[in-house]
Amino acid sequence: MSANKNAARSAARLAAVQALYQMEVAGATTADVIADFSAGKLPRETEASYTETEGDLDLFKVLVENAVDRQATLDRTIARHLSKGWRLERIDAVARAILRAGAAELEQQRDTPVAVVIDEYVEVAKSFFEGPEPAFVNATLDACAKDLRRDGFGA
Repeated sequence: MSANKNAARSAARLAAVQALYQMEVAGATTADVIADFSAGKLPRETEASYTETEGDLDLFKVLVENAVDRQATLDRTIARHLSKGWRLERIDAVARAILRAGAAELEQQRDTPVAVVIDEYVEVAKSFFEGPEPAFVNATLDACAKDLRRDGFGA
C-alpha cells in the first residue's frame, strides 16, 4: 500500500474517532459527520501528516456507520474486556470513541491485519492522551480482536 493510501486511511481513522465523539457529546448525526468529512472539516488535527492528506471516505463511512449500527454489539464486546468493576460509560468519551472505531474496523475490515488496526488506534490515542490510555487502548482492542475475528482471519 502506498504512503498516500496509508496516510488517507490514518486520517479517516482519526476523523472517525472525532466524528463518533462529536455524535456522542453534541448529538451530530451520521449524515452530519459524513458531510463534515467530505467538506474537509474532519479530521481536526494540526499534524501535517493528517491535514495535507485527504482522508479515505470509504473507510470513514464504514467505520462511522458500523460503529453506530453495531454499537450495542461492539459495546458488549468492549465491555467484556474491561477491568473488573469498570463500565464502558465510565471511560472518557474520547477513549470510548477510539475503542468503538477500532472495534468496528476489526469487525468490518478483515483485510486489514489486526496488528495494523491496533497500532493505528494506539497512535490516535497518543494524539489525545499522554497517560496510560494508549496502553489501555492497545490491551482492550487486542482482547476484542480475539472475539471479533474468531475465525483467525487477519490476526
